[in-house]
Amino acid sequence: MDAETRVRQHFSESIAAKQAAAEKLSPVIAGAGLLMGQSLQRDGKILSCGNGGSAGDAQHFSSELLNRFERERPGLPAIALTTDSSTLTSIANDYAYEDIFAKQVRALGRSGDVLLAISTSGNSENVNRAIVAAHERSMQVVALSGRNGGQMAGLLSAGDVEIRVPADRTARIQEVHLVVIHCLCDLIDESLFGNI
Repeated sequence: MDAETRVRQHFSESIAAKQAAAEKLSPVIAGAGLLMGQSLQRDGKILSCGNGGSAGDAQHFSSELLNRFERERPGLPAIALTTDSSTLTSIANDYAYEDIFAKQVRALGRSGDVLLAISTSGNSENVNRAIVAAHERSMQVVALSGRNGGQMAGLLSAGDVEIRVPADRTARIQEVHLVVIHCLCDLIDESLFGNI
């Protein structure tokens, strides 16, 4: 297969994954946006975490809330738990890498806050421990995953929202996660500031 054909194939697969996700996940994404908007309306905040590309997604989400998405509005309280290298390395060194997010959730999370937990496989131990910590703090969880949901799916409670991308390939799952993040940002802005 030549290079141009490979490129077209990537685009075709990405489009197909997004169409499948739109059909299956629209109501779930809408529910997650409502949950997050309600938390922020009640002076809650949103903590986010993930590894690798999912860490980048957590930071992307938090920056869209703290700064702005597509409209001028006040900054919204969001913290990406992936960004403080001193905190991450001290927890990993003194305890375990698997605790890097959970310890932050226990320190920063409060009842009424939301954790955005991102793992393409659902099997990221440090993300899953953050979910357990969030529940200990009476927080709700919005989980972004793919494939079969992995271990993450079994950790979720009745008040949580699971957005499981119906795809198996990591790249396709990550591409859909980005669209989901933009949907959540739009829904949050709409719920807090209306149609401007």
